Amino acid sequence: MTKATLLIYAKPPRMGLSKTRLAAGLGLTEARRVAHFTLARTMRAALNGYWTSVLYAAPDTAMTDSVGGFWPASLARRSQGHGGLTERLNKGLAEAPPGPVLFMGSDAPDITPALLRNAIRTLQNNDAVFGPARDGGFWLFGINKGSRTRSPFGKVRWSGPHAMEDVWGNLPPHARVGLLPTLIDIDEADDWHAWNAAR
Repeated sequence: MTKATLLIYAKPPRMGLSKTRLAAGLGLTEARRVAHFTLARTMRAALNGYWTSVLYAAPDTAMTDSVGGFWPASLARRSQGHGGLTERLNKGLAEAPPGPVLFMGSDAPDITPALLRNAIRTLQNNDAVFGPARDGGFWLFGINKGSRTRSPFGKVRWSGPHAMEDVWGNLPPHARVGLLPTLIDIDEADDWHAWNAAR
């Protein structure tokens, strides 16, 4: 099987730059701490596997940031580009090589290398895979990219309860789709409280 490509969409955990919805409920300082925590866990999982990891960073001024070593110099990185999330994900899909392509953010602290391996295994027998998030979105989406693969990211209601449903609906009707365990994405204060309550 072709080696998988893991695209990590992330921002440095800076006040006012990342976790703005979380900051509304927790305050800037605590939101930055949580952003650092979730990013650290994401990168630990992403950099410990047999896939090729590519960091899609934003903004462009963060392209050379090491984020305290969590973004090592050896990690391939690219600009997320301009536009909304649809345009940024389309850019990643267009730039990825053929084969299994995984997309993930840095909001789910329970991501592990084992879950990423499971996603890649799931794509061996499916056309796509979702790691559902509790809020109706997803912490991971994977697709087997071929020469005729069309983007499933158009007209998606992002940052709401229909994001996974919309992307799934954009896949071909005959597509085989696998599911991973549901995780909590830390987007708002209630998510952070729920994640801590589940420990």
